[in-house]
Amino acid sequence: MSTTLDSYRLLGRSGLRVSPLALGAATFGTEWGWGAEQDDARKLFDIYVERGGNFIDTASTYTNGSSERLLGEFARDNRESLVLATKYSTLSRPGDPNSGGSHRKTMFASVETSLRRLNTDYIDLLYLHVWDFTTSVEEVLRGMDDLVRQGKVLYVAICNTPAWQVSRMQAIADLRGWSPLVALQFEYSLIERTGERDLIPMAREMGLGVIPYSPLAGGVLAGKYSRADLTAGKTGDGTRKDFNIANGDVTERNLAIADVLKEVAAELGRSPGQVGLAWAGQHPDVTAPIIGARTPAQLEDNLGALEVDFTDAQLAQLDQASAIELGNPHALLASDRGRAFNRGDLKVESRR
Repeated sequence: MSTTLDSYRLLGRSGLRVSPLALGAATFGTEWGWGAEQDDARKLFDIYVERGGNFIDTASTYTNGSSERLLGEFARDNRESLVLATKYSTLSRPGDPNSGGSHRKTMFASVETSLRRLNTDYIDLLYLHVWDFTTSVEEVLRGMDDLVRQGKVLYVAICNTPAWQVSRMQAIADLRGWSPLVALQFEYSLIERTGERDLIPMAREMGLGVIPYSPLAGGVLAGKYSRADLTAGKTGDGTRKDFNIANGDVTERNLAIADVLKEVAAELGRSPGQVGLAWAGQHPDVTAPIIGARTPAQLEDNLGALEVDFTDAQLAQLDQASAIELGNPHALLASDRGRAFNRGDLKVESRR
């Protein structure tokens, strides 16, 4: 990447400038059994901002609200210089069905709560966190546009939603003159590349900045796991490692990819984590991967990804180790047969 946190990039079709690495604030607070206490969280914030970072990502339910509260406290003195992104739609009160979902009621309630916790008059970027397959796209888009018109939100975005739904929403927003989506967040890493099938090409066509989360696959690409963890099972201790093992992130395939990553990292004289982050960040359609450090030392290591330069051979090695099948219609269109169709020199026979 060979850049710095203050080498800002435009976010999607907007004019908003953001850093090439976003600071994830899901580690602010320990309510989930892992994360950073307030003092360490403050150090993470200060290190990132002092280096020129301006793009910080949180959500209304991260660490049961502590993430937003701590971020609001830390950002008090330089709020105008920061781009604060938060999310709505995940359930905040178990037993209350309207405290979660994509609909207007939870959207407005979540935004009001986030404004109070963040100690601010406006949210720079509001994401729909998880698509619910229930709320109409018109309800979501009109609600978002109303919040923008009220000045409570500046830009709107979306996470964890199928590409066909996002592209439909963007077309409707454009046709009706509503606020367009400017960013798309989903899991993307050397281990999880399925977004290359439809999400990334869609984002490119529709003017959405790609903001990958889990670019190190929960630490698998940082070298935190070994083959002994394949049979370790869930320990029940509530740690992030326990969560990732139980979630199925530690597999033979994923560890094999991590092994290749370690080889490339050794050639570059870098840590595996730096190389994994750099791989995600160098993709031409990616705006800013989200880094989720828990300690200042981890954050310092993550920021070293900005200084990584790959050779073509190293990129090819990583690509080959982590390649996925794109499936149809992508495979057909890229094949000789598909290209022949477009040239008009493939004879098509009737099957009747």
